[in-house]
Amino acid sequence: MSIYREYDIRGIFEKELNEESVTKIGYALASKIDGEYVAVGYDARSHSPILFEYLVAGLNAGGKKVLGMGLVPTPVNYFTNYQSWDGITPSASVMITGSHNPSEYNGFKITINKAPFFSEDIYALGRECEAMDMPSKVERDVTEIDANTRYINFLVSEFAHLKGMDTKIAYDCGNGVAGVVTEDIFKALNLNTQGLYTDPDGTFPNHHPDPSVEHNLEDVKKLLADGNDIAFAYDGDADRIAVLTHKNNIKGDMMALLYSMKMDKPTVIGEVKCSQVMYDELQKRGAEAIMYKTGHSNLKVKMKETDADLACEVSGHIFFKNRYFGYDDAIYATLRMLELLYDGIDLDAELEKLPQVFSTEEIKVETTEAQKFLIIDKVKELLQNPPADFPVIKDIIDVDGVRINFENGWGLVRASNTTPVLVTRFESTSQEEAKRYEKAINDLIVLAKESL
Repeated sequence: MSIYREYDIRGIFEKELNEESVTKIGYALASKIDGEYVAVGYDARSHSPILFEYLVAGLNAGGKKVLGMGLVPTPVNYFTNYQSWDGITPSASVMITGSHNPSEYNGFKITINKAPFFSEDIYALGRECEAMDMPSKVERDVTEIDANTRYINFLVSEFAHLKGMDTKIAYDCGNGVAGVVTEDIFKALNLNTQGLYTDPDGTFPNHHPDPSVEHNLEDVKKLLADGNDIAFAYDGDADRIAVLTHKNNIKGDMMALLYSMKMDKPTVIGEVKCSQVMYDELQKRGAEAIMYKTGHSNLKVKMKETDADLACEVSGHIFFKNRYFGYDDAIYATLRMLELLYDGIDLDAELEKLPQVFSTEEIKVETTEAQKFLIIDKVKELLQNPPADFPVIKDIIDVDGVRINFENGWGLVRASNTTPVLVTRFESTSQEEAKRYEKAINDLIVLAKESL
């Protein structure tokens, strides 16, 4: 059951994701899908095509036909749900990807009726798979579709006004799957680009494809310094982006502020880890700012519920409903960022106008799966009567863990939905205060652990 996670299914190839487990997943999933067709694509990992065949066997056994898109980025997989293929519109899609995990991992991101399949639905699917016998094999039923070309043509058409812009662009695909579409898009738009590690290679020979880790950006930073104006980096399946200027590594919440400049009073959703600066600035501009749970599936659901224009995670998941379909797409986000430059917006100058705050990166506190949510509950209890030296609390937001607003900043502690850790983050108008908040909340976590 450990492979069934909050947002997706994820495990080690052969050990956890093997012919039996994956065929059962396909068979069980087929019963959750009303329509006849499921679109399936996969990332650059060497075992992804093997898992494709296992999954297809299960889906076919469950009565579903498969539209096979081959090697694609995750956003292209999502894109197929909004397209008709010779009169066929898929009722669901499955992306076979390990995202930014080590090369021995793989997994499945599932969309049904254009909505994420996650949380209790995934856990229930897991329980069903654990209880079932291996389904009988049937004749393979796969129709190949060229989703990448359809996606490339769509983006080239949407951003035709950027053709020939003189901005010098560096980008790093990290040997993930972004390279199968980025080069063609940039070439068709006649953009001045220099790409790194664009060939898909699931062993990731140059660096790990996780752009939220500073070390993984070293090569593209060198390229940026060598005469380029802006740089982009992508994770393994191209649904997360890093944006680098000569002065800033622009995090997802600050990207949202920049993107929203070209929208008329948008509704913008951020996760609980986003800077208070983002929420405050959006409200100053007359936008509606909503704080919600971390997780790409949670944000997609909330976007649909609120008809929001934009959503973001600090880690670089950016979701556009404004002029797009409402899912996280790092390649689309690249072109929207280039559009800001095309319109004359100086990214660094806009960021310099914002109030200066001191924010920590995500700090992870190791615990156990059994204890992580119990600790959060205990922290909430302790906050009802905090220690005498605890900073003055303005209010508490408990939409996802506990975000405590203080006089000059905030602190967050939440349980990760995917790993046995607590995630903390702190922000203040002074570095000293941020450290004070960090110590106070860490002390509270220690007290919570000791009381269990």
